Amino acid sequence: MKIRFLGSTSDGGGCPAVYDTDRRTLIVQGKIVTDPDALGSLVNLDSDETVVEIPIELMKFFPEHP
Repeated sequence: MKIRFLGSTSDGGGCPAVYDTDRRTLIVQGKIVTDPDALGSLVNLDSDETVVEIPIELMKFFPEHP
């Protein structure tokens, strides 16, 4: 998989950040969600999956895909 950095709202260059891939997917870099109530509210989260929390401001870096 090839990834392309789209942008970050961090002044230090770390998280949060968003990337585009050559598989028409997005990768988000953010804080791992560990809150049990939040995780319990997710639908169909498989054992090999995780979720990260990112600020809404990162949406400006998301590419438009038809």
